[in-house]
Amino acid sequence: MLPSITAQYLARYQRLGAGDPAAALLPATGAQRRFLLLRSLDPAGRADIVPMFFAFPRGTVDPARLRAAANHLAARHPVLRSRPCVVRATPVLRPEPADVPLDHVPAAPGESAEDALRRALAHWAPQGPPLRLFLAHATDRDAAAEEVLAVVLDHTACDGQSLARIVEELAEAYRERRGAADVSPAEADAALARYKDAVLRQLDAEDRAASPRALAYWGERLRTVCEQAPPPGTRPVRAGLPSGAVERRLASPTGGVPFPALLDACRAAATALYGTGPVPPIGYPWGGRPTGAAEVLGCFLNTVVFPADTRGGASPEVTATDWWDDLDRADAPFDEVVRAARAGGSAWSGRLDGLLTVDDARHRTPLRLGATTGREVHIGGRQVRAPFAVSATQGPELHLRMVWDRTVLADGAAEEAFAALCDALPAAALAR
Repeated sequence: MLPSITAQYLARYQRLGAGDPAAALLPATGAQRRFLLLRSLDPAGRADIVPMFFAFPRGTVDPARLRAAANHLAARHPVLRSRPCVVRATPVLRPEPADVPLDHVPAAPGESAEDALRRALAHWAPQGPPLRLFLAHATDRDAAAEEVLAVVLDHTACDGQSLARIVEELAEAYRERRGAADVSPAEADAALARYKDAVLRQLDAEDRAASPRALAYWGERLRTVCEQAPPPGTRPVRAGLPSGAVERRLASPTGGVPFPALLDACRAAATALYGTGPVPPIGYPWGGRPTGAAEVLGCFLNTVVFPADTRGGASPEVTATDWWDDLDRADAPFDEVVRAARAGGSAWSGRLDGLLTVDDARHRTPLRLGATTGREVHIGGRQVRAPFAVSATQGPELHLRMVWDRTVLADGAAEEAFAALCDALPAAALAR
C-alpha cells in the first residue's frame, strides 16, 4: 500500500532539515497545505484571509501602542510571524522577526471606512506577514465619529479556536503596553518548540486518520458527489461587489441549533440552487489541537465534506446518524478524502459547492483597547471561495448569513436559496 499523502509530505519535510536554513523551517498542517494549494490554483493568486473588524470612537486607538501589542503577540506565537513558502516542492512556514504592519487606509471622498477597508483587503499581498492591522475612517462629517480597525490574518496562521485568544491577548498586551522586546529569546525559542511539536503531532494524527477503513468509508460516502456549479469566472459580475450577502436573525433554542439541522438547511439551499437530483459537496471545518499538544495558535482544522443529496426524503434523524458516522472519520485529511472519492467512482474534482461555518459567540470577549471597547462589525462584499457560504453565529440569537460568488450565482437565485435555508430550520429556531 502506498504511504499516505501526509506521510509522503513528512518524508519530504524531514529531508529539508538536513541543511541550514532549512532546519529553521516549520512543517505545515494539512489545512495549511490546502490553503497554499488553493492560492496556487487561483488565477489571481488570492490568499484566504480571516478579517475581524472593530469600530472605535474616532481617536481612541493609539496606533503605535497597538502595533507594539501586535508585535508582542507575533513574538510569542511563531505562526503569527511565519510566512508560508514552498522549498524544494515542500510547503513550509519560515519564521521571521515580529514585524506586524499597521496601515492607515484613507477613505476617498464620499467613501465609508468599510468601503476603504474592503478595497484595501482586495489588494492583500500573499507574500507579506500573516498578521496585519488596518485602520480606516470616513472623511464625511456624519461618519467621522468612528474609525474601524481591521485585524486580519492569513488563514494559514489561524483557525476559529485561535481568534478569541488573539483578541484577548491583543487587548492584554495593549493594556500593559507590551511589545516584541518583552519576549525573551528563551521564551521565543520555547514557543517555537511547542508550535513545531503541535504540528508534528497533528501530522501524525492525520497520517493515522488516513487508514484504509476510513478512506473506504469516504469513498463510498462521496461516491455520487459531483460539484454542480461552474467554476468561478464563467459569468460576469453584474453588481458592483464580487459577492452578495443576505442575513437574518432568529430566535435560537436553548443550547443552539443542532449541527445536523444546519446541514439539512444547507441541503435545502443547495436544492434551490442546483435542482433536485444532484449531490453537491458542502464543506465545513472541524477539529482542534491534537492530543497531548500545547494550546498553540495556528491552523489545525480539517474540512469535512457533507454529501448534500438534493433528491429529498432524508429525515433529520438520518442526517444526524450520518453526521455522527462522519465525525468518527472526520480527521481523515481533505486531500485523502478527495482521492478516496475519486477512486470510489466519483467525478468530484475536490471543489466545494458550499461552505458552512458555525461560531459560538456566547462567551467571546470583545476587543478592548485601553478604556474603550470596540464594537464588532461585519464588512461584506469580499470575494468568497465557494459558490455560496453560510455562517451561523450562536449568540443570544441565531445570526444566519449567506454570501455568494456573483460570478457563479445570480442574486435572485441566491436569495431564494437563503429563504429555503431558513424555512428548513427547526420551528423552534424560527419563533421570534
